[in-house]
Amino acid sequence: MKLPTAVTSAMAMLLAVASSSVLSDRMDDGREAYAEACARCHETGVGGAPVTRSEEDWVNRSGLWEAVMSEHANQGYLGMPARGGNARMSEYDVDAAAEYMLTITHPDLPRD
Repeated sequence: MKLPTAVTSAMAMLLAVASSSVLSDRMDDGREAYAEACARCHETGVGGAPVTRSEEDWVNRSGLWEAVMSEHANQGYLGMPARGGNARMSEYDVDAAAEYMLTITHPDLPRD
């Protein structure tokens, strides 16, 4: 059964709005998780942490951005403690914080 063009257009618009809302919610969650566990080091570069919003601090990082960064954030990496030192953070929150950091530092790069 083929749906009329107006119906398929309306459905596409609803999906786009819903998707945008989900992405917006995830970025809000990421901003909150970042503020809670990541900002204390990544805003100032404590212990050699790459500074958020400083593209040059991130230039030699992996091209697999989100996947590698989420793994490092969840498990710890070099001097960075797992989950930013907050064992109560969920994997979702850690991943959302990593995505938030990448988005505000490199808004034009494609996501994984």
